[in-house]
Amino acid sequence: MHEGHRERVRERFLKEGLDSFQPHEVIELILFYCIPRTDTNEIAHRLINEFGSISNVLEAPVDKLAEIKGISKNTAVLLSMLPHVSRYYLKDRWGHRPVLNSSRKAGEFAVALLTGKTYEEFLIICLDSQNKVIQVEIIHKGTVNEAVVYPRLVLETALKYKSNSVIFAHNHPGGSLKPSSADIDLTAKLKHLLNGISIRVNDHIISAGTEFYSFAENGMI
Repeated sequence: MHEGHRERVRERFLKEGLDSFQPHEVIELILFYCIPRTDTNEIAHRLINEFGSISNVLEAPVDKLAEIKGISKNTAVLLSMLPHVSRYYLKDRWGHRPVLNSSRKAGEFAVALLTGKTYEEFLIICLDSQNKVIQVEIIHKGTVNEAVVYPRLVLETALKYKSNSVIFAHNHPGGSLKPSSADIDLTAKLKHLLNGISIRVNDHIISAGTEFYSFAENGMI
């Protein structure tokens, strides 16, 4: 019975993709490949009921996932791995040294770098005179809602890679795209610092999930 159901779900995915699937059905399909000969529909419902959404399931700590009945350590690791694989895939699609010559491209690139991260991270994207990416450096990793960015480290990084211009990017794991007063003040401070050595700040991107906010697009750079 289980195998017939699994085959129908697989065929549905091959014909339609995932757009018409309910959240528990997406999780169920993933579980097919790590839990044999078991009713994964019930386990998928448990996961969604416990964590509330697919994104919360995939971003949950491995030990918390493994507490759910039917989820082994290996299965928990696989689920936890998926956001990292997604981020790797999105970044890889950009290829080597992409050109970020618009706010849209800068925002989409930042989303590719930061999607699925459950902690706040502040990046500097160093660009050459053609707006090609030279290097992406993590300036700070912090807990949710707490990021400390040291201007001296930003300055040293921009100079190290002989940047013509830079883009800042950080994520809001809580989901809000609205820049905080601290975000605005920090951007102004860093822009003033780098302008003093003729390095332009092209943008500051805030990402939340697959969405982004551009300081440049909103007249804040």
